[in-house]
Amino acid sequence: MLPVGSPSGAEVVRYRLRVRGQVQGVGFRPFAYRLATELGLGGWVRNDGRGVDMEVQGSAPDLERLMRDLRLKAPPLARVEGIEVREMAPRPACPNFLIEKSRTGMVRTGVSPDAAVCAACLEELFDPADRRYRYPFINCTHCGPRYTIIGALPYDRPNTAMAGFGLCLLCRREYEEPLDRRFHAEPIACPACGPQLTLHDGEGRALAVPDVISAASAVIGAGQILAVKGLGGFHLVCDARQPASVARLRAAKNRNEKPFAIMAANEASISPWVRCDAGDRALLESVARPIVLLPKEPGGDDPFPGVAPDLAWLGVMLPYTPLHYLLFHEAAGRPSGTAWLRQPQDLVLVCTSGNPGGEPLVTDNDEAFRRLHGLADAYVVHDRDILVHCDDSVVRPERGAPVFIRRARGYAPAPIRLPAEGPSVLALGGAFKNTICLTRGDEAFVSQHLGDLGNAAACAAFEETVEHLLEVLGIRPERVAYDLHPEFHSSRFALAFANAHSLPAVAVQHHHAHVAAVMAEHGLRGPCLGLALDGVGLGTDGRPWGGELLQVEDGGFIRVGHLRPLALPGGDRSAREPWRMAASALHALGRAGEIARRFPGDGAEVVTRMLERGINAPSTSSAGRLFDAAAGLLGVKDRASFEGQAAILLESLALRRGRVAPLAGGYLLEEGGILDLLPLLNHLADLGDPALGAALFHATLAQGLVEWAAQACARTGIGRVALGGGCFVNVILRTAVRKGLEEAGVEVFEARRLPPNDGGLSLGQASVTQATVL
Repeated sequence: MLPVGSPSGAEVVRYRLRVRGQVQGVGFRPFAYRLATELGLGGWVRNDGRGVDMEVQGSAPDLERLMRDLRLKAPPLARVEGIEVREMAPRPACPNFLIEKSRTGMVRTGVSPDAAVCAACLEELFDPADRRYRYPFINCTHCGPRYTIIGALPYDRPNTAMAGFGLCLLCRREYEEPLDRRFHAEPIACPACGPQLTLHDGEGRALAVPDVISAASAVIGAGQILAVKGLGGFHLVCDARQPASVARLRAAKNRNEKPFAIMAANEASISPWVRCDAGDRALLESVARPIVLLPKEPGGDDPFPGVAPDLAWLGVMLPYTPLHYLLFHEAAGRPSGTAWLRQPQDLVLVCTSGNPGGEPLVTDNDEAFRRLHGLADAYVVHDRDILVHCDDSVVRPERGAPVFIRRARGYAPAPIRLPAEGPSVLALGGAFKNTICLTRGDEAFVSQHLGDLGNAAACAAFEETVEHLLEVLGIRPERVAYDLHPEFHSSRFALAFANAHSLPAVAVQHHHAHVAAVMAEHGLRGPCLGLALDGVGLGTDGRPWGGELLQVEDGGFIRVGHLRPLALPGGDRSAREPWRMAASALHALGRAGEIARRFPGDGAEVVTRMLERGINAPSTSSAGRLFDAAAGLLGVKDRASFEGQAAILLESLALRRGRVAPLAGGYLLEEGGILDLLPLLNHLADLGDPALGAALFHATLAQGLVEWAAQACARTGIGRVALGGGCFVNVILRTAVRKGLEEAGVEVFEARRLPPNDGGLSLGQASVTQATVL
């Protein structure tokens, strides 16, 4: 008797297939089931701790077609990284193809990021005849929460935040039907059996309202601030067109001038005020639904006063949960169908992280009532737990791939393939824009953005993330990596963890990690030059670095150059008060007598004495402080209300001014690999046009960096340069340096899958530590 599906006379073969990658919780098993049954193959498929496991039997051509289609026709959220094949002896009789129950075991698979609600679910959400009409937790295997509800792998309902919600008969039928869109969609739910919304007042008291969405919409319309429980945490929401509401939210969060992002129903709703091309639109509408920084059109601030003052761009995102869509649906008058989603909508929301300034994202209902008290006038909450806090991702669109400013929801913790296998490493990142990284073989799993570790709550959230990722991925690290700075919480935690588990710990210099992160994501091995430009990082000489030209190879580096150091009068205070860096530049130029006149007040006299006597004024090669000096000299910003504000304002001015030629003689290349920008700063000090000065600063700095790096390439024979560090978030600098180096025949590599800022440090630390010989 021939096995099922084998044509008479055809040779029968049986394969054991192991599918690796992002293949759990994305509809991969029903997809494999459909392919196998269409080909008449026998066998089975199941999830386990390593991915998707299959045995298939039939004719050799049919099995080859199955393996091809598994790769090429995978579901939208799936990512097949490899298929291991082992031939087995055919069985004399093979049943029809089955989907078997998942097995546990050593975890070798990845964790799927959260995904925006899909078009099919939106059709049901706005169909009055559908049983899930206006149900805020609608989802299927192609969309919905993943990472934020996972407690353990394999990704099955009992291991998620949905474990406590029993399925009704109709949901159970969908869940168990292999050809249904909701087959083993672990968050599957409906109004009869799933999570429910409730509305609470500003004191956290539950309110009896006939319709939560309608009541929440009224709160927003009345100019109040609404706290909304989302996928990875709470948002604070208000009407972006009501300046008094925006001002209240800004004051409540103590956010001063830091920009907010907005949420609009669709691209058409914001197109009059921002430039958005086809690539930008694809990014906005992607399943990740990041905040996308879009250039403002003239008058772009007019409809949204106070949202993003004095900046050249506006952060925009589209709805990504059914709850978000329902708020816009309510404002639109509850139209049937989805045609309204393609039409401009009046409602535009300020949508910002639900947390007091500097603290981690709020995820729990009772925690929200406590920590957001006084910030929110009302709360929309639900009874599905958030197991992992995960903020919105922020990107700048560019040339086929976005540049991350913050990598979190929608992307984390999708793995990054490393150039080679190595020991498992737990890398703990830095103190700002923190992420952690876990490696397994040739995979690196970088966590969501965790933020600045500047208070006890943030440090506790950091430690919880370490514990959760270790548990979910089932990785037992063999080494620990951390930043060279001994006072960072991440460094202290790393040493304590290594000691508790008897593991070797490796300190990685900050800028080495920046360059190594870019090299790791591009699979680069062997020598590479790196430009690392950022605010500050402790150097191997104990001084604060930040404008570095490095030669990186085999887990080590050589510092081949740096920016000319400037003094930091008042130490770290200089990063918050750009006028101090302007004073430092004036002192270095022999113009210290101008400091008190330019920056009147008691502080100027004290700073002048610090600089003259060298007291509490350590020197730094920081590129970030160079930006501050330029901003201070041009009168752009004396005191910053948030990190990097002076540099951001300088970039915005330069974008509005447009391209200018670099300043002739604006920099010097000195012995010892030093790039000196003092001639440029001297010129800016006497320039009365801030916009022209900002454009001139960018153009001259970029030209200097290009010549500096190109000379190093010629000298060393290394023809490639990696660009790392937070200054390369700057679109003008990044574009000009890349273009200049490429025109000089240099191969350029940039951060694409992780931010160039400190959000990528943990990957670089892990890569260096894997290559370190202990």
